[in-house]
Amino acid sequence: MSDKPTEKETKRDKAAARRREKILEAAMMCFIENGYHQTGVRDIARRAGVSLGNLYNHFSGKHDVLVEIAALERDELDPFLDLLAEPAPAPKTLDNFVTAYANYLAKPENVILTIEVSSEAVRKPDIGELFVANRKELTAALALVITRGADDGDFRANLDADEAAQLVIDLIDASAYRTVLGEAAMRHVLGGLKDFITASLRP
Repeated sequence: MSDKPTEKETKRDKAAARRREKILEAAMMCFIENGYHQTGVRDIARRAGVSLGNLYNHFSGKHDVLVEIAALERDELDPFLDLLAEPAPAPKTLDNFVTAYANYLAKPENVILTIEVSSEAVRKPDIGELFVANRKELTAALALVITRGADDGDFRANLDADEAAQLVIDLIDASAYRTVLGEAAMRHVLGGLKDFITASLRP
């Protein structure tokens, strides 16, 4: 007997995957607009246009939805990891990364969702592990660029590359928060941010 799924099973699986994706998208919008703790599973189901029972077929509760969102955040890092892996001179790669990552984070929905996920990461170990793993992967990729720059004489030779990479990402995060709070648009902040980072790494 063949184990190959029937056309009917395949359609059912695709429909289930679409519903799951719809629930996740609805949850993200609810968390962005109302905050994680102010959002209930009924709010998510209503926004997704599914029944409460249908939501529970996919997720056991709101926490599991957030765990999935935290896992999906890893996919959002791929363009930045690809950028950091480019063989261009380290200063150019760094400049491109800072520009791309800062503009990405400066979108209000990305900042708010990151805050919601990171605040729960402090309280919930499973979310914390995903958040920290994502952060470590990005930091490690940036540290390799900084190390390459130091080896080529473009950056200071006595730098702790891991610590420098973490500080660069922290600076970008903080600048993005400022822009979302309305202190200044990212296009007005970005030049000074890049100058500061470059000056801190130069020999």
